[in-house]
Amino acid sequence: MDLKQIKGIISLMESSNLTEFEIEEKDLKLRIKRGKENDACGVAPVVTAVVPAPTSPATADSAPAPSEEEDGVTVIKSPMVGTFYRSPSPDNPPYVENGQKIAKGAVLCIIEAMKVMNEIKADSSGIVTETLVENGENVEFGQPLFKVKA
Repeated sequence: MDLKQIKGIISLMESSNLTEFEIEEKDLKLRIKRGKENDACGVAPVVTAVVPAPTSPATADSAPAPSEEEDGVTVIKSPMVGTFYRSPSPDNPPYVENGQKIAKGAVLCIIEAMKVMNEIKADSSGIVTETLVENGENVEFGQPLFKVKA
């Protein structure tokens, strides 16, 4: 990287109000920080993203948060952010199918979060009426996964 490219990055930072830029290549690591124009002491502010750490990974004891709907249908929601899988591997059949009767504690799916496979288990017995997520789809915390009728 030459001086002209570095000046271009600085110019881009100024025009887009970026306060920090970092790039790492083979044998080069470049970090540029700049303070706001109204900073009296001239110290560049440090911007960090705060992501709350999970209190504990999902285990057999942690069931997804259900919510009641009309006619005794419970919605099973994702207890975490991750990737939804219907089966333990692509070659295996899904843990549950629509119309299947399930018992309390039955594994419904797996959510992969940070390379950890977390089994999501049923917190009550019933019949799976609808699977709301496609295999391999990313899910958010609290996103509905299944509808189960008691």
